[in-house]
Amino acid sequence: MSDYDVPRGIDVLRVFCGPDGRHGNALGVVRDGRSHPDEASRQLLARRLGFSETVFVDDPERGRVDIHTPGLRLPFAGHPLVGTAWLLDLEVLELEVGDVFARQDGEFTWITARPEWVPPRTLQQFGSAAEVEALSGPPPGEGWLYAWAWEDEAAGRVRARAFPRRGDAIVEDEATGAAALLLSARLGRALNITQGRGSQILTAPAPDGTVEVGGRVLMAVRG
Repeated sequence: MSDYDVPRGIDVLRVFCGPDGRHGNALGVVRDGRSHPDEASRQLLARRLGFSETVFVDDPERGRVDIHTPGLRLPFAGHPLVGTAWLLDLEVLELEVGDVFARQDGEFTWITARPEWVPPRTLQQFGSAAEVEALSGPPPGEGWLYAWAWEDEAAGRVRARAFPRRGDAIVEDEATGAAALLLSARLGRALNITQGRGSQILTAPAPDGTVEVGGRVLMAVRG
C-alpha cells in the first residue's frame, strides 16, 4: 500500500532519505509534461498533489524540466533535480538558469549547481541542535527560513529544519537541497546535514564557486 494517492502517469519519489531508507522529501514527477502543457494546468496539478515540489519533464532526453510548488513556479530547486536525475538516469538537466550536471556515486545521486541560482533564503543559526529540534513550527517572521545548528562542527555535521513561510500548505519542508547548497557555500565547507524528521543531505563546495548536493533517492509510487 502507498501513502500517496496520485493519478496514473505520476511517479512519487522520496529524495534525501536517511541511512535507514526512511524519510526523505516526497517529489511528484510527471514524466510526460505534454499532459499539462501550460503553466496554469501545471500549477493546478501541483496544488492538487500538495508536494513541496512537482517536476514536469518536457524533454526526457535533453533533461528539460519545469518545477512547481503548490503556489508558484521555481527557477531552481535541489530535491526535485536530484530526484529527476536519479529517475531518468541523466547527466545533465536543462533549466532556464543554466545546465545542472548530475552523477551517480553508489547509493548517492549528486547535482552540481551555483548558489546564485537559488531563490532567496534566510539561513538562521541556532545555538544547538536541540534548539532546532525543539521548534514547534515556523519562528515569527516572513520569507523562507532555514534553521540550522552545528551537531559536530569539526565533522561538518549540521541539524536543520526548513520553513517556507509563503502562505501555502507546506508549513515545513522535510529536505531542502537548495538551502543546503547555500549554507555550504556560505560556510565554505562540505556538510552532512540531518533535516526534518531524519533526512540526510550531503554537500561539497568546489573552487569554481559551484556546490555539489547529494543524497539517496527511493521510489515510493511508480506511475
